[in-house]
Amino acid sequence: MNLRNIAIIAHVDHGKTTLVDELLKQSGSFRENQRVMERVMDSNDIEKERGITILAKATSIEWKDTRINIVDTPGHADFGGEVERILSMVDGAIVLVDAAEGPMPQTKFVVGKALKVGLRPIVAINKVDRPDARIDEVVNEVFDLFAALDATDEQLDFPILYGSGRSGWMNTDPNGSQEEGLTPLLDLVVKHVPAPTVEEGPFKMIGTILEANNFLGRIITGRIAAGSIKPNQAVKVLGQDGKLIEQGRISKILAFRGIERTAIEEAHAGDIVAIAGLSKGTVADTFCDPAVTEAMKAQPIDPPTVTMSFIVNDSPLAGTEGDKVTSRVIRDRLFKEAEGNVALKIEESADKDSFFVSGRGELQLAVLIENMRREGFELAVSRPRVVMHKDEATGQMMEPIEEVVIDVDEEHSGVVVQKMSERKAEMVELRPSGGNRVRLVFFAPTRGLIGYQSELLTDTRGTAVMNRLFHDYQPYKGEIGGRVNGVLLANEAGEAVAYALFNLEDRGPMIIDAGEKVYMGMIIGIHSRDNDLEVNVLKGKKLTNIRAAGKDEAVKLTPPIRFTLERALSWIQDDELVEVTPKSIRLRKMFLDANDRKRMEKAKAAVAG
Repeated sequence: MNLRNIAIIAHVDHGKTTLVDELLKQSGSFRENQRVMERVMDSNDIEKERGITILAKATSIEWKDTRINIVDTPGHADFGGEVERILSMVDGAIVLVDAAEGPMPQTKFVVGKALKVGLRPIVAINKVDRPDARIDEVVNEVFDLFAALDATDEQLDFPILYGSGRSGWMNTDPNGSQEEGLTPLLDLVVKHVPAPTVEEGPFKMIGTILEANNFLGRIITGRIAAGSIKPNQAVKVLGQDGKLIEQGRISKILAFRGIERTAIEEAHAGDIVAIAGLSKGTVADTFCDPAVTEAMKAQPIDPPTVTMSFIVNDSPLAGTEGDKVTSRVIRDRLFKEAEGNVALKIEESADKDSFFVSGRGELQLAVLIENMRREGFELAVSRPRVVMHKDEATGQMMEPIEEVVIDVDEEHSGVVVQKMSERKAEMVELRPSGGNRVRLVFFAPTRGLIGYQSELLTDTRGTAVMNRLFHDYQPYKGEIGGRVNGVLLANEAGEAVAYALFNLEDRGPMIIDAGEKVYMGMIIGIHSRDNDLEVNVLKGKKLTNIRAAGKDEAVKLTPPIRFTLERALSWIQDDELVEVTPKSIRLRKMFLDANDRKRMEKAKAAVAG
């Protein structure tokens, strides 16, 4: 059978996964009466809840006499490590662009990677039925983007289709017939995307996706570069340096057939398959015949830009809500995650009770923490810090700079420019984007963007959309101001009392409710001033035998501010931690005892002085 391998790449929410749904439906992958969920490829719970793709996944459809392997890739720059690996498996790509928003930072990131490995993309302008669609302008913007990314003449001569993934049609004309559905797109893939190139010689494959299965053990997905493979065949695994990692036999070969994975008896070069039976081989390793001596080259992965400390939970409430609390189980879980996610880097601290986890951004690390808490882990995590680099030639400290694109209503653009300039950002573009909105483009230090998302939404009444993308390393930009408010801290352990919380409301908004357990050093509210204040939240009402009119009215508390995990991580300061358990997200000081905190401040002042 003829083969085609393609990736679908686009910015967040431009409709990749929805388009894959329609491709599966129209190619006959589902039975007539089969009930299928929406966004069938988003199989992970967090993906379903947030409506974003986090893990790259493969599927395949049969079209006429051709099998098309399709890889659905994440659309967020924090999960770019997934995209970089996937592009080595495919020979073509469909670049999906929203007809109103146009090419966004993530589109730029992925298209740049695709052009670099020599792919000739097909451009699909999606959501042309939007009332604010600007089809011709978006096509010109895509062409300009390709040119800016040094596309070759062949790559610049890209075919364009217009349509709506949700309505299930694509056509060469935006006003053309919708009767044919996605047939024009599938026909174009068969015609435009070359068949996979295969090497001569025995079996060779590079691992690109790793997952664990309760029955089959480790499953590695990749594209077979040369030869063929059968179950029970002897293979070996070579690392990137060419060293032997392990030898073994393949227990099962799984091929993607629609949304199912089917065991097959033989797989040939060019096909994308999953193999089981090996216990150590991982992503970027070469799986090959015992006769092969050289490892295959893997795609280079961009370095991490943000790091966080994952610390064993030592609060007084440790172990009351989760069952995985020791450093050993946290260590095993983190190293297991790093095996399959090459964009993560894990380092152990000298005292073995904390780990430095580095990744692409806060969202990638927040998703890891969210997965861990759902699995029953308890841990404390620090504020994200940027990964600095020292320039070998000049000895200067270099910090990561990001390209930030903010779409906002015109009336709020002034406050956005002011706040970004306070964060040492440099504005490089300002242009109208239709409907009384403007698009602002900045180059900003990653340090300054930590915690800005929630502030931006507050400043713009929830109307702004911010997208970020790693740009490059530049000399250190100087100090950036932090949070302006101090915090309210509990000075005793117990359960918060409504009467005490009511009397503290003048001091600032609360982040806990009556009846919640607190301990000394736990953050219970946001102080209205810039200093930290210890307060008593356990103090009940004094009882007297004199009854006065109006004294016994029920206390009405203002609802507390509830922090999501991402917001908590970006809101805390360097001397604070987020305590994460399966049931709660609590904020606390790193040192719970006030005397310890004072000693640390004195020590810091002495070092600075």
